[in-house]
Amino acid sequence: MGRAMTDAKDVRAARLKAALRENLRRRKAQDRGRAEVRPPADAEPDPEGGARDDEGGPDSDKTGL
Repeated sequence: MGRAMTDAKDVRAARLKAALRENLRRRKAQDRGRAEVRPPADAEPDPEGGARDDEGGPDSDKTGL
C-alpha cells in the first residue's frame, strides 16, 4: 500500500505542477494583451504639472517575474 500511495501523490503533484505552470502562462499572456491595449502610464497628464514620482514604490522591483 505504501508504494501505491507514493505513486498517487507523485501523480497528483505532477498534475498540480503542470496546472500551475499553465495558469502562469495564461496570466502572462493576458497581461501582455492588456499592456497592448492600455496607454503607457507616462502618457497620462499630471494634474499638478510636475514629474511623476512613482518609480520607487514598493512594487518597483518586478524584474524577476
